[in-house]
Amino acid sequence: MSGPSRLGLPQLITPELIRRTEPFAWILAIAGGALIIIAPFLPWAYDDAALDDMSVLLYPSVLQLLALALGVVIVAGTLLDRLRPTRRGSLAPGWRRLAKAAATGALIYLGLIVITIGLELGGLVNIEPGGWIALAGGLIAFAGTRLLAPAPDPGFGRLEAPVVVEILAVAVFMGAAFSAVVFALDFDDGGGFVCFIAFLGAAAAVLIRGGVMAWYSGISARRRPVLVTAAILAAILFPFSQGSSDANLSIATQVIIFAMTALGLNIVVGLAGLLDLGYIAFLGAGAYVSAMLSQSAFATINFQPPFPLVILISGTVTAVLGLIIGSPTLRVSGDYLAIVTLAFGEIFRIAMLNLDGISGPDLTHGPNGIPAIPDLDPFGYDFGDPPPFLGIFDPLPRFANYYFLLLFVLLIVILIVVRLNNSRIGRGWVAIREDEKAAEAMGVNTFGLKLFAFAGGAFLAGVAGSIKAHHDISITPGQFVFLESAFLLSAVVLGGMGTVVGVLVGATLLKLAPEKLREFAELRLLLFGVLLIVMMRFRPEGIVPSRRRQLEFHEDDEELADKLDEGESVPSNEGARA
Repeated sequence: MSGPSRLGLPQLITPELIRRTEPFAWILAIAGGALIIIAPFLPWAYDDAALDDMSVLLYPSVLQLLALALGVVIVAGTLLDRLRPTRRGSLAPGWRRLAKAAATGALIYLGLIVITIGLELGGLVNIEPGGWIALAGGLIAFAGTRLLAPAPDPGFGRLEAPVVVEILAVAVFMGAAFSAVVFALDFDDGGGFVCFIAFLGAAAAVLIRGGVMAWYSGISARRRPVLVTAAILAAILFPFSQGSSDANLSIATQVIIFAMTALGLNIVVGLAGLLDLGYIAFLGAGAYVSAMLSQSAFATINFQPPFPLVILISGTVTAVLGLIIGSPTLRVSGDYLAIVTLAFGEIFRIAMLNLDGISGPDLTHGPNGIPAIPDLDPFGYDFGDPPPFLGIFDPLPRFANYYFLLLFVLLIVILIVVRLNNSRIGRGWVAIREDEKAAEAMGVNTFGLKLFAFAGGAFLAGVAGSIKAHHDISITPGQFVFLESAFLLSAVVLGGMGTVVGVLVGATLLKLAPEKLREFAELRLLLFGVLLIVMMRFRPEGIVPSRRRQLEFHEDDEELADKLDEGESVPSNEGARA
C-alpha cells in the first residue's frame, strides 16, 4: 500500500494493483460504456413528471441521449487507446485520458439523474430498471478506467492547423456554447437544469483531459479577433432565439447587470487585492440616484435630465461616495478593511431606510422605496415597446430593449477593464495585491492606486445600478443586503480573480442558477455552499484563472510552470490532479 492520498485517506489503487488488473480493466470500461449506451432505450422513471419524461420505452429523452453520448466516448476512447495507445510526445488525442474523464463525468451525471428522479417522484422505488442499469454501467466504467495506468499528456495543444480550420473551430465552439446556453434556459425543471449543467461539466472535462481545450486555447490566442467577433455576434443573436418569451430575456438582463457589477468588484478585489464586503452599496447608490431623477410619480427630486446624463450622474455620485469611504478606510488592510466595508454596506441600507421624511429628509421613502419607475425613453423611444427591427423579424419582447442597451454598455465596460489590466495602472494594482510594502518601496503610489481602484469599481457599479432601477421598476433597501455582496464576491472568486472572462462566467452561473432553482428555495444556499466547497477543493484558482494565480495555487507543479513559461494557456485543472 502506498502513502496517503491528497484527501488524507489511504490510496487504494496502487501501481501494483494497476499492473495486475490492467489486462482486464479495459474490458470493464467497455462493458460499462455499453450498458450506458443501451440504457437510454429503456424507461428510467415510472412517471413522465420527472425531468424531461424518461418513462417511454425505445424513445430516449434529451437527457438520456446525453448519457448515451458519454457512453460512446467511454467505449470509443477505450478501444482507440487499446488499438493505438498514446505515447509521450504524440500529437494524437489522449484516448485513455478522454475515456477516464468521460467515465467519471458519466457516473456523476447518472447519479444526479437517479437522485433527482427519486426526489421528484417521491422515492427511489419510482426508478425503472433502465435508470439502475445506466447507473451500474457508470460504476463499472468508472472502476474499469480507474484501473488503467495513467496516460501521458499527448501534447495535442501544440498542434497547429490551417487558418480556415482554426476559424471554423472557433465558430463551431461558439455555436455549441450558444446552443448550450439557449437549451439550459429552456429548462423549467430545476432538477433537469442541474443535470444538464453536470453534463456540461463532464463534457468540458472530456475535452480538457483529451487535450482538445488546450488546442482550442492556443487557437483562441492566435485568432482572438475572430473569437471576439463570434462572441459578440452570438450575444446579439440571443434575443432572436427566445421568440416572444420575456422570461429568459429578463434573466439575461439581470445576468448582465450582475456581471457589470462583478467586473467593478474584480478591479477592487481581483486586481488591487482589497477585500470589499459592502460593494452592493454602490450598486444601490446608483439605482437610487437614477430612481430619484426618473419621471416616477414617487421621485423625490424635481429634475429629470436625459438618461445618458443620468448614467454619468449615477456613476459620478457612486465614485465620489467611493472616494469618501475609501480615503479613511483604505489606510487599513486585510481583515480590518473587510470589517469596515461590511459596516459601510449596512450603513448604506439603514440610511436608505431612514431617509423617509421622519427620521431624515424624504429622499427614498424609507422601506417603501421608489416604485413605478417608468421605462426608459431616450430620444423619444419607449423601452416598454417591443423592438420591431424594421419589420424584418417578429416583434421581440420588451426586455430586448434593455438587453441590447446593457450589452452595449457591457462591451464598453469590458474594453475599459481590459485596457486597465494591461496598463501601467493595472500592473501597479497587481503589485499592490502581491506585496504592498515591496510595491511602495519600488515607487508605486499605493494609496493613490488603491483609492482609484475603489472609486473606479464604484463608478461601474453605479452605472449598472442606474439601468437596474428602470429595469426592475421599483427600488427598495431590501434589494441591497449583505448576501448580495457575498454573491458578487463569490462570482469573482469562482470565475477567476483578475480575469474578465472568468468573472463573466462566474457571474452568469451564480445569477442563472438561483433563477432556475426556485423550486429548491430552501436548498439554494446549501447547493451554493456545496459548489464553493467543490471549487475550492478541485479548482481553487477559479474556472478561468489567470496564469499568475495558476502558479500561486500549483507552484509545485513543474509541468504547469513550464507550459506557462512557454506562453501556452492551460485551461484545464492539470495542476489539481491527484
